[in-house]
Amino acid sequence: MAVASSRPQLPYRPKAGEIPTNPGVYRFRDASGRVLYVGKAKNLRSRLSNYFAPLHTLHERTRRMVTTASGVDWTVVGSDVEALQLEYMWIKEFDPPFNVRYRDDKSYPFLAITLADESPRVIVTRNRRIKGAKYFGPYPKIWAVHDTIDLMIKVFPIRTCSDASYRKAMQTGRPCFPGQIGKCGGPCSMTVTVEQHRAIVDDFVAFMSGGDQRFRTQLSARMREASAALDYEAAAMYRDKLAAVDAVLSRSALVLGEDVDADLFGVAEDELAATVQHFVIRGGRIRGVRASTIEKELDIEGGDLIDQVLQRAYGEAPAADIPRRVFVPELPADASELEEWLREKRGRAVTIQTAQRGPKADLQRTANLNAQQALMLHKTRRTTDYIARSQALTDVQEALGMAGAPLRIECFDVSHLSGSNVVASMVVFEDGLPRKDQYRSFSIAATTDDTDSIYQVLTRRLAYLDRPDEPEVEGTPRKRPRFAYPPQLLVVDGGRPQVEAAARALADSGHDEIALCGIAKRLEEVWLPAEEYPVILPRTSEALYLLQRLRDEAHRFAISHQRSRRRRDIQSVLAEIPGLGAARIRVLLRHFGSVAALRRASADEITEIKGIGPKLAATIQSRLEASSATEAADPDGVTDRTDASGSSAPSAPIPAGAPPVAESVG
Repeated sequence: MAVASSRPQLPYRPKAGEIPTNPGVYRFRDASGRVLYVGKAKNLRSRLSNYFAPLHTLHERTRRMVTTASGVDWTVVGSDVEALQLEYMWIKEFDPPFNVRYRDDKSYPFLAITLADESPRVIVTRNRRIKGAKYFGPYPKIWAVHDTIDLMIKVFPIRTCSDASYRKAMQTGRPCFPGQIGKCGGPCSMTVTVEQHRAIVDDFVAFMSGGDQRFRTQLSARMREASAALDYEAAAMYRDKLAAVDAVLSRSALVLGEDVDADLFGVAEDELAATVQHFVIRGGRIRGVRASTIEKELDIEGGDLIDQVLQRAYGEAPAADIPRRVFVPELPADASELEEWLREKRGRAVTIQTAQRGPKADLQRTANLNAQQALMLHKTRRTTDYIARSQALTDVQEALGMAGAPLRIECFDVSHLSGSNVVASMVVFEDGLPRKDQYRSFSIAATTDDTDSIYQVLTRRLAYLDRPDEPEVEGTPRKRPRFAYPPQLLVVDGGRPQVEAAARALADSGHDEIALCGIAKRLEEVWLPAEEYPVILPRTSEALYLLQRLRDEAHRFAISHQRSRRRRDIQSVLAEIPGLGAARIRVLLRHFGSVAALRRASADEITEIKGIGPKLAATIQSRLEASSATEAADPDGVTDRTDASGSSAPSAPIPAGAPPVAESVG
C-alpha cells in the first residue's frame, strides 16, 4: 500500500491514522521504485512516526534516507516472528543501500566434505556455495587445514583425490595416484566399497562436529583389546590413530564444558562500521572463527545491530549449524522473536543470552577484543594503503573546495577533567600518514570553554609560522625552524562552534590561506567556517575515514597526555610525604582507581589501606588538598614537550616576550 501525504519536508508522509498498529515490515522507495531501506516493527504506526519527526531532530544519515525516498509502503503480518522472517527475505531480495552492508573476511579457508557426491571427499576451499557440502572452520591459516586433514585421514581414511582421478580409477579399476601412496581412502583406492566409505565419512563428520570423546574412547578400548590378544600390530595401528586424534584435539583447547554447543558473537562498532567475530563452539571447543565487517548507513547500534547480525548468520544456515545456545554482548529488543525464528529453523529450542560470569564471560571478552582489533585494522588499512590515501586526499580536496590536495593536515583536540586540568593535542598527517615526531601537546592554564581553548591553542600554534628562519651559519645552509611548516588543512574535533573559534584564530593570526574544517563525532558531520549546514561525506568515502582517524588520533593523544600529566603530578606530590614510598604510592593509586578518587578520599578512607595510619593519612589528605589549590591558582600556561615516541616531559613556563607555543624537542 503506497502512501502519500502533504507535508513540506516529506510530501509522501502518511496521514494521521493511516498506518496500522499491527506488526509488519515497511519499505522506503525512491522515485524510480528502488527499495532504499527495509525495516520491521511490532507497531508500524509507532515505528514509522519516528522517521517523520522534524528533520532537524533526525540523525543525519536517517535524514538523508527519508529525504532521498519518495514513498513508503508496508505489509501487515500476523506476528513478530513473521515480521522477522519477511524482513530477512526482503533484505535478501532487494539489497537496500541503507540497510547494513556486510563484507566477509575472505582470507580464511574452510575444511569441506562434499556430502552430495557418490563418494564424498575432503577438500580445502574458500567457496561456501558447494552444493550439499558440510563445512568446518574457518581456519586462520591454510596450513592448519592441511595439517588437520593429514591427521584425520590416518583415523578416518576418506577420499582426497580429485573428481577426475576418482572417475578414471572407477572406470579402469586401477587405484588413483593418492590411493597408491596411501593418501586416499575412497573406493577409488580399491580398498573399500562405496557403502563402507560413506560410513567412514559419517564418522569423520561426527568427530569434527564435536563427538570426539566417543571416538577416543573407542580407539583406546580397541587398542587395549588388541594388546590383550597379543595382536601388537593392530594395537600399534590403534595407538597411532589415537595419537592423531589427540593431535587434532590439542589444536583446539577445551574452553567450555564438553557438552556445550554454542555460537558466541563479539562485536565492536563506531558510527560508520562494525566488526563481528563469530566463535563456533562444539563439544566445548572452538571449531572455527568467522569474521565480517559491517558498513552502516543508518544510525543502528547495540541490540538493533545484534538483531541484524543474527539474521545474517542464520538466515540461510542449515538446521545442523544452528546451536542450542547463542551468546551475544547485548540482547536485542526482539530476542524472544529471534529465538522462535531459530527454533523453527532448527526444529529444537534455541536460547539467546549474554554471558555474565565464568569461562563464557571470559570467552566473550576475548571475542570482543578480537572484534575491536579487527575494527582498528579495518580503519587503518584504508588510510595506510597508498591508493586509498591518494583517493582520500583527493576526496577531501573536492569536498572542502580546496585548490590543492592537503598534503599536510594538523588536527587539534581539547581534553579536560570535569572542566579542570585542560590540555590540548595536535597530531600531524603528511601524505595521509601520521608524523608522530611532530605531534605536540599543549597545557591551557585558564579557559572559559572548549571554543576558548581551541582559540588559544591555534593562536599559539600559528604564531610559530611567523618566526623568522634561523640565521645562516658559514658552510651550513639556512634551516627553517621545526614546527614552522604551514599545514594546508586544519581539522578541529567538534562542530560549528569549535570551527568558528578556529576561524577567528586564523583570521586574527593573518593566516586565512589555511583551509579549516571540523568533524563532529556524534553524526560524523564535517563543518566548514561560515556555513549553516555541514558537509555529509558518503559512508564509503576514503576522506571520511581519514578525517575520522585524524580526530581519533588527536583524541587519543590528548587523553594520554592528560593522564600522564595527572599521574606525574600526583606521584611527585606523594613522593614528598615522609613515610610514603613508591610501593605505597602504587597501592594507593591502585586502591582508589583514579587520581580524582584519591583526591576526594577522606583520611578515614585512606587509613583502610594496610600500612597507613591515621597520622600519615591526614598528611596525605592535606598535601593533596594543598596541591589542588596550587594548581587552581597557577596563572601560567605550561607547555609540554613531546618526543617522537609520543611521551611527554615537562618544560618551564613560557618566558615573557617569547612566542606562546609548544616547542619541539631538539
